[in-house]
Formats: sequence, structure tokens, C-alpha cells
Amino acid sequence: MQGTQCLPAMMDAFALDALLLLHGAFVLFVAGGGLLAMRFRKLLGWHLAAAAWGAVVEINGWICPLTLLENRLRVATGAAAYKGDFLAHYLAAMIYPDGLTRGMQIGLGIGVVLLNALVYGYVWPRCVRARRRNG
Repeated sequence: MQGTQCLPAMMDAFALDALLLLHGAFVLFVAGGGLLAMRFRKLLGWHLAAAAWGAVVEINGWICPLTLLENRLRVATGAAAYKGDFLAHYLAAMIYPDGLTRGMQIGLGIGVVLLNALVYGYVWPRCVRARRRNG
């Protein structure tokens, strides 16, 4: 009987780990995906959408749906849910000992926009030239 109760908890723990990896990968893609788009042009649209979402969430102080799902899975596995967002809980705890303030959150959102504007200022003209060459 105990083995059958253990399986759902293990599946929740696995789902939580997978979600954390996905969430972390998404955050990295939002911040640096423009660099990937330099090499893989088909990522341009996907990255622009992800970067826009990431910037809007940070600037408006929203909680990402992945964070809500993560907290739900944490509770299901017996771990405590945390307050705030993914960046505040994982990244800011390492970088900013006092936690992520609202001003820093807005700064991160603006930073995403500026970083990607710089990258796309380089990528976009190259894409246009490549299209003109290839007809």
C-alpha cells in the first residue's frame, strides 16, 4: 500500500524538478535568446514573444504562471511554497541578499528590453540583407 502512495509523490517531485529546469531555461532564453537568434534565425519570432512576455511580467510586477504551478507542485510534494516570483526566489537570493525589490524588478524588465534591443539592432539588419540576397 505504501508503494502506491509513494508513486504520486515521486511524480510530483519529478514534475517540480522538470518545471524548475523549464522555468530556468525560459528565463535564460528571455535574457539571451537574441544571441541564439543570430545563429538560428527561426528563433527570432519565438524569442521576441518570450522577451516581450518576460519584460511585461517583470515591469508590471506580475507572477508568472510557471511560478504558480511550481508553488502548487511544491505543496503537493510537501515542500513550502514561496512568496514572490521565480527570479526573486532563486536568482535574487543568490545575487541580492535582501531580496528583489520592486525597483530592481523594473530594472530587470528594462534590462531585458535594452539587451534585446542591442542584439536585435545587430541581428535585424543582417536578416533583411540575407533575405534580399536570397530573393
